Amino acid sequence: MKKLAIIVPLITLAVAAALLFFIRGSWTSWEGSRAEELTDDAYVRADMAPLSTRISGTVKKLDVNDYQSVGQGQLLVQLNDDDYRAALEEAKAALAGAQAQLADNQAAKLIQDAQIESAQAGILQSSAAVDASKAAVDAAQADVERTQLERKRQEALIASKATTHQQLEQVIADADRYSGNIASRKADLARAEAALASSHSALAAARSQRAALNTRDNLYRADIEAKKAAIIVAEVNLGYTRIVSPAEGKVGERHVQEGQLVSPGMQVIDLVKGDVWIEANYKETQLTNIRRGDAADIRIDTFPGTVLHGKVAEIAPASGSQFALLPPDNATGNFTKVVQRVPVKIVLDEGSPLHGQLRPGFSAVVTIHPSGKQTGSGSSRS
Repeated sequence: MKKLAIIVPLITLAVAAALLFFIRGSWTSWEGSRAEELTDDAYVRADMAPLSTRISGTVKKLDVNDYQSVGQGQLLVQLNDDDYRAALEEAKAALAGAQAQLADNQAAKLIQDAQIESAQAGILQSSAAVDASKAAVDAAQADVERTQLERKRQEALIASKATTHQQLEQVIADADRYSGNIASRKADLARAEAALASSHSALAAARSQRAALNTRDNLYRADIEAKKAAIIVAEVNLGYTRIVSPAEGKVGERHVQEGQLVSPGMQVIDLVKGDVWIEANYKETQLTNIRRGDAADIRIDTFPGTVLHGKVAEIAPASGSQFALLPPDNATGNFTKVVQRVPVKIVLDEGSPLHGQLRPGFSAVVTIHPSGKQTGSGSSRS
C-alpha cells in the first residue's frame, strides 16, 4: 500500500507534465489554425491631421465651432493679413521699378545704337574727306613739280639772256604759290585723317557703351525674375493666412481664439477625416492563416447588437512594439518571451450601418475568417 501511495502521485504528475508539454508545443499551431480569429484589442481609427500655422500672425476669425463637420477647402481659421498684403504690394512695386529700369535701359540702347550709326556715318564722311584731301595733295604735287621744272628752265634761259626777268619772276611766283597750296592740302589731309581717327574712337566707345548696356540689361532681367519670385513668396505667405480644411471631415477642439498671437508651427485645430477603419491588434500566433482580403465581423462596444462587416486591408509590417518610443531590446542577460501584437487594418464594407456615428477611439471586438488553411473550429479570444 505504501508503494501504491507513492506510485499513483508519480504517475499523475508524469501524465500532467506530458500533457503540459504537449499542449505547450501544439498551442501555437492550434491557435493559428482556427476557422475564426477573434480579438477584443481593437479600436476605431481615422486619419487625424493636426493643422498648424506656417507663419506668425494674429487670429482674426474662427469660422468653425468645436466638433463641426467641414468640407474640403472650407475656411477654418483666418489670420490678420494686413502685413502680408502690404508685403505683396511692396513686392509688386519693386517689380514695377525693376521693369521700369529695364525699359529705361532699352531706351538707352536705342540712343546708343543711334550714336553707333552716327559714328559709322562720321567714319564714312571722314574717309571720303581723307580720299579727297589725298587727291587734292596729288593734284597740287603735280603743279609743284611742273612749276619747279619751269623755274629751273627759266633760270637757265635767263643766264643765256634768252628770257626776261619778268617772265622768270612770274614762274617763281607760280612755283611759290603751288608750294603753299600743297602745304595747305597736306594740312587738310592731316585734319581729315585726325577726324577719321576720332570717328573710329567714337565708334569704339559707342560699341563699348552698348556692350555695357547689354550687360546691364541682363542684370535688370535677373532682378525682375528675383522680384517675381518675391511676389510668389509674398502670395504664398498671404495664402498661409487662410487655414482651410484639406479634406472632408470633422474638426476637433480649437486650440486658439480670436485675437491670439500664433507662431509658425503652432497647432490651431485638429481635423478628423471622414473615412474610418478598424485597427485590430492580433497576437502574432493568430496571424498564421490571415490574409489580405479576408472577411471580418466587427462589433462596436458603443452599439451592442450591431454587427458590421469588413475585410482585411493590410497587416502591419512590424509588431506594435517596434513602433514604440523605446522598442524592446531582447539581447540582454535576462529574457522572458512575450507574445507580440501586430496591428491589422480592417476597412468597413460600403453601405455599412452606423455610417457617420463611429468615432476614432471606440472599442471593438473583431472576428476574422482566415482564408488560409483552416483546421478545427471554435474561436480564440484574447
